[in-house]
Amino acid sequence: MRVLAINPNSTVSMTDGIVRAARAAAAPDVIVEGLTNTGAPPAIQGEADGRAATPGVIAACRTAAHGGYDAAIIACFDDTGLAQARAAASIPVIGIGQAAFLAAMLHGGRFSVITTLPVSVPVIESNIIAYGLSSACASVRASGLPVLALEDDPDTARATLLDCARDAATEDGAAALVLGCAGMAPFSPAMHGASGLPAIDGVAAAVGLARTALKAS
Repeated sequence: MRVLAINPNSTVSMTDGIVRAARAAAAPDVIVEGLTNTGAPPAIQGEADGRAATPGVIAACRTAAHGGYDAAIIACFDDTGLAQARAAASIPVIGIGQAAFLAAMLHGGRFSVITTLPVSVPVIESNIIAYGLSSACASVRASGLPVLALEDDPDTARATLLDCARDAATEDGAAALVLGCAGMAPFSPAMHGASGLPAIDGVAAAVGLARTALKAS
């Protein structure tokens, strides 16, 4: 199986990190390749960035469908352009946000989302409502970290995310954490350790869901 992991922003180093996380989670029969949305903003932080990135995401999903890929993953937690891309492509298109929510629900109880900046919270909350998962979400927490700070200052990012993970565990009564940005994947083990809760990385969840969708068809 060939899966194209699409980074909706234009930061190539983030694409590289997404592909590493996806390959680490992939079964042996899954080949993961990456694509950067070069005409998009360098990070997707809020609705305006998402709108700017959507045309490129749709085009990338069409390219994947015509290029021999079996599935495409939209690797932005906002699920940028997901509905439009699914309508435009003839292959399964998986959003890492939706995949992470579904994976978190398998742990029972409610989940808490830890994302980047406050501007991202309304988009995530709207997606959760649209997916019919409001009753399963305990909170959407903004860490205050810009997306690119996850790479540029990993020590500060790690400390901040661990604090958020502990707060979610003690204050929300959550059964699982959802990492609300593709760039948070490297911090998943530490967030699990700090909170005692499963820390769901959407990239890994999307790879597993894509394989399941293909095996079931």
